[in-house]
Formats: sequence, C-alpha cells, structure tokens
Amino acid sequence: MFTKTIASVLMLASLATAHFTIEYPEMRGDSFATGASQYIYPCANVNQTEATNRTLWPLTGGSLSLDLHHPWTYLFVNLGLGTVYPTFNITLTNQFLNETGNGILCMSQVGLPSSFTPSDGQNASIQVVTVGASGSALYNCADITFSSNATTLSGDKCTNSSNVKISVVDGTTATTSAANSSSTHSAASGKSSELMTAASIAVVLGGVFASLLI
Repeated sequence: MFTKTIASVLMLASLATAHFTIEYPEMRGDSFATGASQYIYPCANVNQTEATNRTLWPLTGGSLSLDLHHPWTYLFVNLGLGTVYPTFNITLTNQFLNETGNGILCMSQVGLPSSFTPSDGQNASIQVVTVGASGSALYNCADITFSSNATTLSGDKCTNSSNVKISVVDGTTATTSAANSSSTHSAASGKSSELMTAASIAVVLGGVFASLLI
C-alpha cells in the first residue's frame, strides 16, 4: 500500500512538473485539482461563475507572467470578452511564440489588437495555450476586468528566468531573444532578424482572428 502511495505521489509530481501555471493575472483556479485537467479545452475544466476572482487589467493591455515547466513550448494567448464562459475569438499572439527554457516568462505588456478598444469595467478572460513535443495542447485561463485605474507590473515584479528565451514563429525564420523586459529594442519594423524582448514581442503581436485551437 505504501509503495502504491509513493508511486501515486511521484506520478502527480511528474504531471505537475510537465504543465504550467499563470502567475499573473490571477489564475481562475487550481488546474491540478480533482476533476480539472490542463488537457481540457478551453480552461482546464476549471469552473467559472460571476463571482470568479478578477484581476484589473489596463485598457491598453497588461502584464502576463507564466511559470513554464517544459524545456520548450509553443505559446498562444487568446482573449474572450464577457463574464461567464466567453468565446476566445481574439488572439493576442498573431504570430505564435516558441519559448525555450524552464522557468518564469513575464511579458510586461501584452498589447491588444488595434481594432479592439475595451471599455472601462468590461469583463474578459485570458486563455493561455501551450503545445509541447507531444503535440498535445495545455490550457489555463485567468479572468480580468479592464480598468483605467490598472497598471502593468513594475520591473521588479516582472522578471524572467535567466535561461528563458522566446522566438516569434513567422513561417520562414524566427526572431529570437532573451526574455528580458528591460530592453528597449523596437519591433515596429517586423524584421525577423531584429532582436526583441518578450515584452516588446507581446506589444506588437495584436490582431484579430478566430482562436487558433477552436
């Protein structure tokens, strides 16, 4: 019996290590809890209600911090408008990202599409999707309220693990950089050879189309 218990604990620890969490905004709920699974679309089978905890997010886009446990992963960020079970039909990563390295990835400002202007007090949800070597997608969600009083995370609260790197995947070449939010490289030109930080990448990846994984 003891051996089976130890084996179960080790298996659960292995599963937790291989998944990811949203550190900011506050994640909707524990996607490792009984009945939840990060393999379940759209939000790991974590229930949502009108009373769900929400993080205030700036009207121009806010910070996103992830704890990623895979050695590498493709990364997508989608937005759904509404209070309860919104449809994630707005992408915040028009060109999806390839992240390498285990640890914290913090994007100081994930920009919104130019065609979308949220209203003060509007509820929405952020869906983060990762796809690793197995080809299986993992999902987590965080619920937000757009607010004119909200600010992005300060530099000391939005730092990245030293081994974390991120690339824009554009179908031909990838734009690669260390995930360092203090850099001021401009990404406005869209040149694939240009070095960009994770924060810079996030600001310019706005665009609207149906969710990549619906």
